Amino acid sequence: MKVLGNAGRQETGRWLNNRAENSHLPFRRKERAMGKFRSFETLQKFVSAQSSVHNQFSQERHLNRRETFKQSRSAALAEWRQLGV
Repeated sequence: MKVLGNAGRQETGRWLNNRAENSHLPFRRKERAMGKFRSFETLQKFVSAQSSVHNQFSQERHLNRRETFKQSRSAALAEWRQLGV
């Protein structure tokens, strides 16, 4: 271990692993949602229907200015109302 430079004491603490854990959060969120389905077929049916709706309404607010976000949001809602009628 001394040759590798690993002889020092390992630092452990409450927040030392946050960077590694936070990078896995989106994947773990998907994993938890997928676990609620009993079979892969029902998951696939749900995802195929949900993806079109999610893509329509997921505007990623943090990437756009307020005016752009509101315009695209109102356009998406108008299109959704047309489909529903």
